[in-house]
Amino acid sequence: MSMFSNLTDKLESAFRTLRGHGKITEINIAETMREVRRALLDADVNYKVAKSFCDTVKEKALGQDILINVEPGKLMVKICYDELIALMGGTKVEINFAPNPPTVILMSGLQGSGKTTFSGKLANFLKTKRSKKPLLVACDVYRPAAIDQLKTLGEQIGIEVYAEENLKDAVGIAQRGVEYGKSKGYDTIIIDTAGRLAVDEEMMNEIAAIKKAVNPNEILFVVDAMTGQDAVNTAQAFNQILDFHGVVLTKLDGDTRGGAALSIKAVVNKPIKYIGIGEKMDAIDEFYPDRMASRILGMGDIVKFVQKVQEQYDEKEAKRLQQKLRKNEFNFEDFMSQLQQIKKMGSIKDLIGMLPGINRALKDVEIDENAFRHIEAIINSMTIKERRNPEIINGSRRRRIAQGSGTSVQQVNQLMKQFDEMRKMMKTMMKLNSAGRSFKGLPFGKK
Repeated sequence: MSMFSNLTDKLESAFRTLRGHGKITEINIAETMREVRRALLDADVNYKVAKSFCDTVKEKALGQDILINVEPGKLMVKICYDELIALMGGTKVEINFAPNPPTVILMSGLQGSGKTTFSGKLANFLKTKRSKKPLLVACDVYRPAAIDQLKTLGEQIGIEVYAEENLKDAVGIAQRGVEYGKSKGYDTIIIDTAGRLAVDEEMMNEIAAIKKAVNPNEILFVVDAMTGQDAVNTAQAFNQILDFHGVVLTKLDGDTRGGAALSIKAVVNKPIKYIGIGEKMDAIDEFYPDRMASRILGMGDIVKFVQKVQEQYDEKEAKRLQQKLRKNEFNFEDFMSQLQQIKKMGSIKDLIGMLPGINRALKDVEIDENAFRHIEAIINSMTIKERRNPEIINGSRRRRIAQGSGTSVQQVNQLMKQFDEMRKMMKTMMKLNSAGRSFKGLPFGKK
């Protein structure tokens, strides 16, 4: 269903062993922590990290006997939540932006970690969310089509790529790329470097030489989160040579066991700064340890959900819809525009994972990412007149719409019924809303 779902289930199962107990004791805490440690090790968390985490939680739980009113299970969740946050670094860590631009960011990592794609995502993020003017520099001179890949990404997001097609001199290209960026007034320069299938001396020497030549403000190590403990080992090898500033975990939307996210900070002592959560160019998030801890414990990430909604929120559009609802004029064109807004918010599975409790309730339900496709097809098969006046859609029109959208009359009828019920509910809500405002002078009308 979502990132770390397996770990989440196992932790919940461990906390259940405390249900029915009046307080935490040496015996019941030992049983619970045995389950927690097993869950962490199954998620490919580093053994020493898992042991240290469990010892700390146990010590803190036993020291809290005085809180008689708090159920042991809930107390354990709270202690684990606090310790998970500490384990993953405590607070969000920002990129080291140069006091005088440009900021030079050097990307490092193995081949296949998603480094080139992430370079594009980061450039796009800094452009759209931080109002920066980034330049991408293509220094992966070995992998066939790496430069073309970066150029294609650059075109998609409207960001220039500096490249020297037929040269193998990565250090020189990096230096000239930075000079070019400075001369053209770019305030952020992102250098994509070559990866290898494994850590080797030649690769390390080259990236160390690039670091020395361009003196970056920020070095990011990009690693595939799905490789678990291997990700942590690779991070250590890179850190010894580069002394990087932060980690980027990619592919966190997959069936990730979560070990890398939970171990990397403790082992390498470098913060996770960003996570990659999908294929699209906006599928990038800053890393917040508290929000990740919340999701690991099945508590969702409501802050992120609200942010996503706000990003798509259009005040003018909201007012226009309010007027239409008041007059009971909400139609299929309005409905379609609302669907588009929801789709812009990202993956439905990911959105569900952000809502506390919903993820658990729908655990065994297969979420269809194309759930809206047949609805859109039905609405697109209507004439403009039908979309604006749903009440004129009679039997023969429904047959025509079904045929045109490749759906059945039954599906069209179902959508019409749902739409009608939604309109009635919205009308009722509008009435209640205006009633609340007109009763301001009465106790139940106060804000």
